[in-house]
Amino acid sequence: MRPLTTSSLIPSSFRGLPPVVWTIFAGTIVNRLGYLVTPFLVFFLAARGVTGAETSYVLGALGAGNLLGPAVGGILADRIGRRPTMLIGLIGASAAQGALFLAPGVWTMAAAALLISAAGSTVSPAAYALLADAVDSERRRRAYALFGWGVNIGTAVAGVLGGYLAARGYWLLFVVDAGSMLAYALVVAVRLKDPKGEKQPRETSEEASQEASQETSQAKKDGIGYGVVLRDRLALLLLPLFGVQLFVYSLTEVALPLAIHDSGLSPAVYGAMAAVNAILVVALQPFATARLSRFPQLAVQGAGGTLIAGGVALTGPADGIAGYTVSVVVWSLGEVVVAGIAAGVVANLAPAHARGRYQGAFSWTWGLARFAALTLGVAMYATLGPSVLWWTALVAGTAAAVATAALTARVNARTAHELAA
Repeated sequence: MRPLTTSSLIPSSFRGLPPVVWTIFAGTIVNRLGYLVTPFLVFFLAARGVTGAETSYVLGALGAGNLLGPAVGGILADRIGRRPTMLIGLIGASAAQGALFLAPGVWTMAAAALLISAAGSTVSPAAYALLADAVDSERRRRAYALFGWGVNIGTAVAGVLGGYLAARGYWLLFVVDAGSMLAYALVVAVRLKDPKGEKQPRETSEEASQEASQETSQAKKDGIGYGVVLRDRLALLLLPLFGVQLFVYSLTEVALPLAIHDSGLSPAVYGAMAAVNAILVVALQPFATARLSRFPQLAVQGAGGTLIAGGVALTGPADGIAGYTVSVVVWSLGEVVVAGIAAGVVANLAPAHARGRYQGAFSWTWGLARFAALTLGVAMYATLGPSVLWWTALVAGTAAAVATAALTARVNARTAHELAA
């Protein structure tokens, strides 16, 4: 009988990844265990007597922060380093959680929500760039998929925990959320190391020195802003397509709780739906990552994006727990399929000295998608009707998925050229 070892407990698709990746994975689980306030924010605001129209102000501010944070985080990650940027974001977001709970009115709530999302979203560009620093292009999808797996492991527990705590007092959500961010900050401060700071083998020192000199020269040419991304035509094609797909996916966090609320169901039902999603992703993602890695990444992204669009659209005809469960299962399968692909593709397009800004641009695209879901999505739901929103999600998500798959040849050619160089 083969002895049980630590490595045998690791899914095969994630074996061989360096310690930095596993540290970020562990810290992400800790952080996501406390990701409780945002999913239940609609219910918290209702309990505080905030009206439907006023809710849109707070949600809009939450989305606006996701536009500011990634842009700043990408520049800081390249300028002052990955770890300091992550610490600034985590500690700032923790403090903002307390400000939101104590805020006396709608506008102060909106200001605190803006601060939460702005500070929190500075973390992802730095974390994504650090992952790209730690692994080569062939392993990046696996590293980002592991990162997403950690998000869903934490969310699987948080979905159930959030519903339980919300029923006993919303203040508990804020305490756990802020505490988990501080715990992740402690992991970053104590355990995280920058792979760039590790010593290179002696036989490659001259080659590494030449490469560093070339990177420094190119970095000076590109400057510290986002011009390096804006001059990349392929990135400018891909990012909007990813953005549309992310908008559709973000509706699961925004419009789904509204639909569940309007069906007369309790917040615990939304917590259960979040847990269903997370459990499916946790169970299936390692298997799917290993099986789908042999196929063209953007073709797989297109297939998964279509599943997500179809699953979100199925929220429309759902009118009970069974219907919502079916829709969640479908878009969760799509999430399993696309895990790690978009971030990995963006990382492979980026020159080494600009990884933070490329990931900042990707995270900004994510923030824009969430902002659109929180504002445009909610407005469509409230004014034009839920059915218009679900049909829009189906058509836009499917079209973006097909267009993304059509760029496979260009991305492969670009990656091959970079590897040859």
